[in-house]
Amino acid sequence: MSTPMQKRKLMGEINVVPYIDVMLVLLVIFMVTAPLLTQGIEVDLPKANAEPIETPPDQDPLVLSVDADGNFYINAGDNKDQPQSGDEIIRRIGIVLERSPETPMFVKADRAVPYGNVVGAMVVLQQAGAENIGFVTDPLDTYPIPE
Repeated sequence: MSTPMQKRKLMGEINVVPYIDVMLVLLVIFMVTAPLLTQGIEVDLPKANAEPIETPPDQDPLVLSVDADGNFYINAGDNKDQPQSGDEIIRRIGIVLERSPETPMFVKADRAVPYGNVVGAMVVLQQAGAENIGFVTDPLDTYPIPE
């Protein structure tokens, strides 16, 4: 006597435990690598109580850094950690703006840099075709600004 073949009931649930494990591993990886991805020229930024500037999530901003010695650095192209001339910066920014004219532009200047050098950085950006330029600052500490 053979028994009639019994149908198996299909399981309608998804086991999400392996997906949670993968997500946690990715979270740890991103938490460890994110601080390592921050690159740039070391400058002692001035402190200001300003609202952050909104940038499109799919566009990396161009940052023109001015160190304490007044050297210019741009985060576009090769040799990002080497000082660049104004003409080279204009050339690099022109290439970026041809591809993406809405690229946000920022000046990141050391607090010890004379105001004239900061204005010079802004002039270089404007000569390259930048229309809106923002400044990078550190958040204001809890102590008041000396007057």
